[in-house]
Amino acid sequence: MNVTVALVDDDEDFRAALAQALALAGHVVQPFVDASSALAGIDASFPGVVVTDVRMPGMSGVDFFHRLRAIDPELPVILMTGHGDVAMAVDAIRAGAWDFLTKPFAGDALDAAVQRAGTARALALENRRLRAAAGEADMALVGEAPAIRRLREMIPMLADAALDLVLEGATGTGKELFARLLHRAGRRGRHRFQLLDCATIPPALVERALFARGGIVARADRGTLFLDHLDLAPPELHHRLVQFAEARTVATDQRDPDPVDIRIVAAIDDGAAARLPPGLYHRLAGVSLRLPTLAERVEDIPLLFAHLAEQAAQRHRRPLPVLSEAAHAAAGRAWPGNVRELERAAERFVLGLEASAEPAHPDARTLTERLDAFERTLILDAIAMANGEINTAIAALGLARKTFYYRVKRLGIDLRKARGL
Repeated sequence: MNVTVALVDDDEDFRAALAQALALAGHVVQPFVDASSALAGIDASFPGVVVTDVRMPGMSGVDFFHRLRAIDPELPVILMTGHGDVAMAVDAIRAGAWDFLTKPFAGDALDAAVQRAGTARALALENRRLRAAAGEADMALVGEAPAIRRLREMIPMLADAALDLVLEGATGTGKELFARLLHRAGRRGRHRFQLLDCATIPPALVERALFARGGIVARADRGTLFLDHLDLAPPELHHRLVQFAEARTVATDQRDPDPVDIRIVAAIDDGAAARLPPGLYHRLAGVSLRLPTLAERVEDIPLLFAHLAEQAAQRHRRPLPVLSEAAHAAAGRAWPGNVRELERAAERFVLGLEASAEPAHPDARTLTERLDAFERTLILDAIAMANGEINTAIAALGLARKTFYYRVKRLGIDLRKARGL
């Protein structure tokens, strides 16, 4: 991969030679004569890696590294040292520096170190982007697909509109979540959001449980009545809802009915509008919206996976694993259960029950083998989250140092490879 490299060395000839070697390897080089000038051009969004000499006038390379670490602890810094500075470089590695090269070194050694550090930097920035975007996203409306953008735009337009809605969409697309967002966005958000699963109401209870004084419908006064699975309701409920949508009153005593102020939001399956009585559909569909399947907005899946993983981590009080690989892997498979199925996969991912967004499948391994694989994944994830800093990973895992190294040895983990060295 091509990596942006901030190259800092006070030796003009040596700096020029390294810059040429890195450029020939395909990298983008930003040369600096000293650490102070380099600091002016590097911030937490710097997309590449830093290669710096240790011995420089003014600010040393080690002091420069500590200044960079304060700006962004995940920024990879590669130190170039003479033989007399190796101990100093090792201390910097322990403090979080990415790597060090002892002069003289071959050009391919520098290229290899830059490649590894550049890969780690790209992963860290992508993970940061996903987490930031997930934290800013709105519940069911995560993503930038045109259909999702349109739904987001509809929320403020419809929040206080005196219109009922019909939401159409496949199972798991987020119809209830959209209805709750709409409810909270307007004046009705101060009152009750009453959910009714129309597919489970026995016909004999329609009048007594729903439309009596103090019943389900009356409790939603000034709020929202969400009719889930309206297309699966019994005919008796369809007929009674036609009457209610017209009169907006409850109680069987026709001489003294109670008026209610309710917005109705009905949810139906894809293509199910034809199964509703026309009189009911046209009374409720002041606005009709369709929620897209994940197959129709594949580009949103990584961000949505990240958002759901963030929520799961908060819910379970677990650290959020590195997201990038799993989030992008999620876009490569079908999700017939849509957001609901993706949410379960994100939850399993956060709990360490699977290393990616792939669904669970029969496992022929023994219990011991599966436990070892689970433990190996936790250790490798902790090292990755710590950017290769073993002491930080040990602290995050809550292990004694001796226990950590015993498990690393037993599980056959290559720590140099795990740190990207």
